[in-house]
Amino acid sequence: MALVTIQVIEGLERGSVFENIPTPISIGREDDNRIRLNDERVSRFHAKIQEDAGRIILTDLDSTNGTRCNGQPVQMRVLQPGDQLTIGRCMLVYGSRAEIADRMEMLAARSGSDVTRRPDEAEDDLAEDGTYYAHNEPGFDEFEESGLIPRKPLGTALFPRGAPALPSGLTAAQRAELSDYLAYVHDQIQNVVQTSCEIGPSAQPGELQEGQGEGMFLAWIGWQRLLLIEADLATALQKTANPDH
Repeated sequence: MALVTIQVIEGLERGSVFENIPTPISIGREDDNRIRLNDERVSRFHAKIQEDAGRIILTDLDSTNGTRCNGQPVQMRVLQPGDQLTIGRCMLVYGSRAEIADRMEMLAARSGSDVTRRPDEAEDDLAEDGTYYAHNEPGFDEFEESGLIPRKPLGTALFPRGAPALPSGLTAAQRAELSDYLAYVHDQIQNVVQTSCEIGPSAQPGELQEGQGEGMFLAWIGWQRLLLIEADLATALQKTANPDH
């Protein structure tokens, strides 16, 4: 029996974290499910997650609207931390924050994209802003003729300990305004996530292929939306720091 963590990032249960729950786990609209999703597009018993030979398996239970993993419809899938599950209008992420961070480090090491600049990188691979270019990221060479994918060194994160605490002592009106703005940003990012899909080999039922889940393709319109979100946040940061300008 394995213990797994599921985070709900979209839907009425958004923000819920089902932490270290034992397998098998059923997901659906009925109360009898371990993870209940209040959405009419979710079947009564929509999907299940179980452990088999040390692997975590997602199975769609012949649901009406199907199950997607990383944007792709699946009937059965070997899950990896960070996999995005779409069930009805709900979006879930498999794995805890620590598990996903470990997976990111492992993928970076596998592709040769370490958290520091590699000795064999050319000088012009390092941009002025500290971004360096990781060669031959799995899957992405199909979409980038140069084979160079920009990547920020993980060790220079502005908040290495995670998200800072939310402000306290706010009035009800201020809390409502903050909630509205965060909901706006969340909704915009969700629109971007929905344009992405997995690329490269996918695991077949009962298989775990090398490189599974290592590449996600973001459509051009999603990339543009992401840039607009960054622009909005930059404006918000400037206005917060200088409210009189």
